[in-house]
Amino acid sequence: MSNNISATLGAPELAPAAGTQTTRATCPYCGTGCGVLIESRQGRIIQVQGDPQHPANFGRLCTKGSTLHLTASPAVTQQTRLLAPMRRDQRGEAPAPVAWDTALEEAADKFAAIIRQHGPDAVGFYGSGQLLTEDYYVLNKLVKGLIGTNNVDTNSRLCMSSAVAGYKATLGSDAPPACYDDFKHAQTLFIVGANTAYAHPILFRRIEDARRANPAMKLIVADPRRTETADMADLFLPILPGTDVALFHGMLHVLIADGLIDMAYVNRHTQGFEALQAIVHDFTPEVVASTCGIPVADLVQAARWFGAQTPTLSLYCQGLNQSSSGTDKNAALINLHLATGQIGVPGAGPFSLTGQPNAMGGREVGGMANLLSAHRDLGNPAHRAEVAALWGVDDVPGQPGKTAVEMFEAAARGEIKALWIACTNPAQSLPDQATVRKALEKAEFVVVQEAFATTATCAFADLLLPATTWGEKDGTVTNSERRISRVNAAVPPSGEARHDWAILSDFGRRLEKRLTQRTAHYRAGTQTLFPYDSPESVWNEHRESTRGRDLDITGLSYAILDNIGPQQWPMPEGAAAGQARLYVDGRFPTEDGKARFSAMRYEPVSEPRDQRYPFSLNTGRLRDQWHGMSRTGTLGRLFGHVSEPSIDLNPGDMARMGLQAGDLVQVASRRGQIIVPAQPSDAISPMQSFMAMHWGEEYISGLDNQGQAMSGVNALTVPTFCPKSKQPELKHAAIKITATRLPWRLLAVAWMPETEALAAREALKPLMAAFAFTSCVPFGREPHEKGKVGVLFRAAAMEAASSELISRIEAILGIEGVDVLRYEDKFRGQRRAMRMERTAEGLTLDAFVLAGDISAEAWIKPLLQDELLADAYGRALLSPGATPPVAVVSKGKQICTCFNVTEPAIIDTLATCQGDTDARLAQLQGALKCGTNCGSCIPALRQLVKLHPAVASAT
Repeated sequence: MSNNISATLGAPELAPAAGTQTTRATCPYCGTGCGVLIESRQGRIIQVQGDPQHPANFGRLCTKGSTLHLTASPAVTQQTRLLAPMRRDQRGEAPAPVAWDTALEEAADKFAAIIRQHGPDAVGFYGSGQLLTEDYYVLNKLVKGLIGTNNVDTNSRLCMSSAVAGYKATLGSDAPPACYDDFKHAQTLFIVGANTAYAHPILFRRIEDARRANPAMKLIVADPRRTETADMADLFLPILPGTDVALFHGMLHVLIADGLIDMAYVNRHTQGFEALQAIVHDFTPEVVASTCGIPVADLVQAARWFGAQTPTLSLYCQGLNQSSSGTDKNAALINLHLATGQIGVPGAGPFSLTGQPNAMGGREVGGMANLLSAHRDLGNPAHRAEVAALWGVDDVPGQPGKTAVEMFEAAARGEIKALWIACTNPAQSLPDQATVRKALEKAEFVVVQEAFATTATCAFADLLLPATTWGEKDGTVTNSERRISRVNAAVPPSGEARHDWAILSDFGRRLEKRLTQRTAHYRAGTQTLFPYDSPESVWNEHRESTRGRDLDITGLSYAILDNIGPQQWPMPEGAAAGQARLYVDGRFPTEDGKARFSAMRYEPVSEPRDQRYPFSLNTGRLRDQWHGMSRTGTLGRLFGHVSEPSIDLNPGDMARMGLQAGDLVQVASRRGQIIVPAQPSDAISPMQSFMAMHWGEEYISGLDNQGQAMSGVNALTVPTFCPKSKQPELKHAAIKITATRLPWRLLAVAWMPETEALAAREALKPLMAAFAFTSCVPFGREPHEKGKVGVLFRAAAMEAASSELISRIEAILGIEGVDVLRYEDKFRGQRRAMRMERTAEGLTLDAFVLAGDISAEAWIKPLLQDELLADAYGRALLSPGATPPVAVVSKGKQICTCFNVTEPAIIDTLATCQGDTDARLAQLQGALKCGTNCGSCIPALRQLVKLHPAVASAT
């Protein structure tokens, strides 16, 4: 497998034309680690497809991965990327370009001064699970080796730290024991705390393949929401939020009572079963069913399938991890596998699904506040000495550093004076945004090392350093199954962007000259800690750090990864291949070689519901979006599935509160509040709610009761974290929901040139705080035949906005000139404007503003978004009211992003499809192609097939 490959490799549709180059890389989204082939021409990425030779995905890509080339277009790059170093002389001002040398010299001066005056613990570094392993390694060495603090953490703390702590507490090491190939060997799949169909769609395709090949396989799903994954289950357990430990203890109680424990395995390979058995004795099916809110029979059935319908494979993610009991939840699930001997054999094991593309690589290099390189223990003096010797320093600090939440709380208190933030957006993603923003404001110096200039965190930076991103980066990543892949650059860096490892190395060399008290502790022969001239030189040093460790990769090299392909660790020197499954011999990386049962008490959520805050808030992923959407949010087509921010509520709760779909509600927790539209969802249980984790202030904003700008969904979430993993409880907060009366509304929608649309969104952001509620999102379908992208701006307030403010919005969206129809009644706060475009087919509506009464949105918005002819409307477009003067037939909600297939088209086609669910789905796919590319929409298609049964044919 070479980096630059010929036209004959891979699917024929990517056969490159003359002058093109095809490069191997990986997808920068979830931890599945999908391989991609990037086609580029003249320094520009023009196409992408899944790598058919990559063992993670075999050519498949989800909607996010299959649109990667569109996020790297010149239009997106010029409007959103950070293309040169930038500096602010004063907070709140626009930054101005500076030279790289100037920027890094200033950064070194500022950090050195703070370290000399206040000590090394007065600075903090916050990175990302999207950094490459080489980037992570240099960051870790910079902070722990040169500066001498463990104040380095990453957003992996929000993602995988409970999984790490759970593995270490039970199995002795942070090493997922299973692999993707186990899907096809399992007889029972237990998915808990994960909506795999959305969060890991390519893995879910493999699960669907395995179930088709083995109809006897049982799928159990435990989740407070009835997700698309739950809809596919043979048994769904809608447990109450935070009751996972009680569920697992109850299942173990049943396994013991039914004689399904493998006592031979327990006695030979484990310790501590008696202590755990004493605890689970009280977790009878009746007690657990009451605690979890599920039927007794379902609990018993789940336990019996787990222990008798074997081998059993468990898959889990943020539902277990993002909890104040996250480590215990992970460990309690692993207890079930140890008790039944379901580990180290094909089709069995506890398999944590990584949330980010290289969270695993960051764990491997020890790039977090409580870790050391190559799975070494920070509290072990011998381990610290090994790392110090490798790096050429006398020592590395032994006191754990501040983790993600702790770091920003310390900065808010003034204890941490300088923050360096790389490749992540804490002003969107961290819980308790009020504290995070206080930290960013109070810090004396903030550096943001970032590819995109559009994130909320960039607004707080004193210094902005442009970093390379997908398509430009060079290095390695490790996926959920411990498989290391090469990431190759397809195009040169955009603008003045530099690789993250190179930025940190350059900064480190400058800082060395200023921290002579630290460099005096360098060992003889160590001239610099950062001698790197390539990512391979960094990786080779990391490789040496793993020698003799459980993740030994001394048998690997860039050449092997490039020419043979991705490999799993461990792969020590002399090995011909990596190891697919761990612990096959029943020996574990503990002092006595035995795994440990973890005996823990069940603890409820940290912030239970009460009379004042009676609802539970759950957060999670959307199908077609990623994290803070700095990349996916540039594409209108990825908003086709979920087009605008909302909070999902149980339909009964909405009826009780007198709410209709789309009504605005105020959602408040003990930390903050937001205003957001409410939508009914049968997936939500009574007195629960769900809001996607992606909706930060970049897309939803406004002013709260105190006149402060609202900062998205994480204004609500709790900073309380698991005491063992330090991972915050992002999956549950107690909230109250009240209907909000904001009688004056505004809706501005426009098609714009693709070279201007994203810049227009950025220009609208400062105006979002002028209203009590605003949202701003793109729409459309790139590449549009006319080179257009849509922008939708929505606002609400108690009183009408000024004409001047509305005119500013219109000007940004290009709603001006002689082709605009207008109506205004200033007394009533009513205003309408329609921009028309004449095409060869006739008149179309190209942009509009509705202010005051916006009920005409019901027919005007689809008229524009579906690009229907508007010749028959004329000045009637200015008419108020929800009833159109001429009937409008909307194309409806998009279900399939790849082929732009809408719900009405699917329903119409299903009327002609006959047979069982699988047969009708196949006929539907044959007719409309939906679900035949990435497959992300297949769960939704199956649901529509079930909701619209076959029409009986006439006899």
